[in-house]
Amino acid sequence: MRRKDREITQPEQIYEIIKKCDVCRIAFFDKDFPYIVPVNFGATFENGVFTLYFHGADAGKKMALLQQNNAVAFEMDCKHTLIEGQKGCDYTMKYQSVCGTGHLQKLTEEQKVQALSIIMKQYTNKEVSFQPERVKATAVLKLTVEQITAKSNI
Repeated sequence: MRRKDREITQPEQIYEIIKKCDVCRIAFFDKDFPYIVPVNFGATFENGVFTLYFHGADAGKKMALLQQNNAVAFEMDCKHTLIEGQKGCDYTMKYQSVCGTGHLQKLTEEQKVQALSIIMKQYTNKEVSFQPERVKATAVLKLTVEQITAKSNI
């Protein structure tokens, strides 16, 4: 990382940034160009391992690319504030960001509800229930993070 003064290396601090974000972008391998899709997510940090969870339709380009290659990259960012300057090059942006890579897998029916609960915890502290027919129709994905970096300019 070029800007070592902005690098966050403590996993607990990285997890705090993740909890502030509300969108994660996943990059899949495609033929000529990467395919990036923004998604809602949930996260855990247990025993030194970051895990991200996503949900969506069980069809479409994202699922087709996942079947071809489950190695993905991800990015999320938050806390954006424009800092104005006297001249164009004096402007800057306050932010926090997390990037990484890992392997994505589709969860089994038995694993879906727990993962969906983790996703909901990202956005609300309310206890929620899930309609079984909607859970069955939803694809739930788990990303085991293998490499992660974070930056903060706050």
